[in-house]
Amino acid sequence: METHTESPGGSSAVEILRAWPEASICHGFIGRAGGVSTGAFASMNLSYWVGDDERSVDTNWERLRRAVPDLKLVARLNQVHGNVVHAATRDTAALRPPGDGLVTAEPGVMLGIFSADCVPILMVDSKRKIAGALHGGWRGVIADIADVGVRAMVQLGARASDIRAAMGPSIGQCCFEVDAELGERFGGEIEGAKKHTRAGRPGKAVIDLRAVVRDQLEHAGLTPANIASIGPCTRCAPDRFFSRRAAGGKTTGLQMSFVGFAA
Repeated sequence: METHTESPGGSSAVEILRAWPEASICHGFIGRAGGVSTGAFASMNLSYWVGDDERSVDTNWERLRRAVPDLKLVARLNQVHGNVVHAATRDTAALRPPGDGLVTAEPGVMLGIFSADCVPILMVDSKRKIAGALHGGWRGVIADIADVGVRAMVQLGARASDIRAAMGPSIGQCCFEVDAELGERFGGEIEGAKKHTRAGRPGKAVIDLRAVVRDQLEHAGLTPANIASIGPCTRCAPDRFFSRRAAGGKTTGLQMSFVGFAA
């Protein structure tokens, strides 16, 4: 793992966590520092759909693109906490369809997903220059979005054994406490999830969401050595990353994770 901090124009630094060293892979998990948004959106909120001032979001994007010039064309989604994955091209990048995953085989098309506790998953097949980005909320994880995303990349020509995946900053087992009923659903509906679920307070369960996703990626054909986990628990590090759990369930800004191959 490499922590890479870039400072556009001498302003507050934009923190970007990266998983892979190759310059051809444009990717990163962006932190919340370095922008101009205020209040619950402070400061590098990149989402126009959470109630932030549009001019502030525009400025945040300008700062990010100065730090990462390859982010000229970013495909995005109307994220709905499911398992639908879309193929993005230069012609479709601006559409923002409902779904929670994107794949592309076109260099220059960057895939962006947003999160504030859910698991962002970035994937690459460097040999064939095919990329994928998934939003792994608990509903999407139960629906096995990892498998759907890997299959979508394979349909574009990738090989599962050559795909590398990185899970970014997201809520950890230390903080992902849910109702016991949901814990039972994980154990009953996801193969192997029981070993990543434990009892919490009375009526509660605690789930290691990234560990569940790791298992699903392996079941989808990725080799264990090709799966990385990057960054801290978002609820434990709300100064660096947006976390709705840390905000008591209130609306916050969203961090973006992105991946693609340079044109």
